[in-house]
Amino acid sequence: MVTGPIQQPSTVFEAVRPHVAHRAGLAADVHALACALAGPPAEPRFRELVALRLAPVRQGFAEHVQLTEGPSGLYAELLAHAPRLYRGVRLLTREHDLIAAALAGLQEAAELPGMPVDALLDRAALLLRALARHRRRGADLLWQAYQTDLGGET
Repeated sequence: MVTGPIQQPSTVFEAVRPHVAHRAGLAADVHALACALAGPPAEPRFRELVALRLAPVRQGFAEHVQLTEGPSGLYAELLAHAPRLYRGVRLLTREHDLIAAALAGLQEAAELPGMPVDALLDRAALLLRALARHRRRGADLLWQAYQTDLGGET
């Protein structure tokens, strides 16, 4: 049972709200890529389908970087309210460059007809794990920010 006045959402929550739909869209694009990679590699259009499903992931990830980094990005907002999250934010921003490079590398590999399918799938598996780890770390960081706001840290 809730007692007392209803609290207005924190500015951190308001800052996160626009990113929720974007995050879901990126997750759906990553899932579509994973499904393409799970298809039969002997399929004549396998590489083409992987490259096709990779394009929205690259675009969505670039948008994610824009929404989170910079002076008006989500990370700046989080740090304004919870400076203790600096280390986590720094880790996530470093991962952005690594993941963007992995996305570009997978795109190149998918477009090279001589690239062995096993090598392509290995690169893809590394990328999918990096994306999942990055998403989990980002969610943990947001939880820490919310938990602090809602918990009334002194």
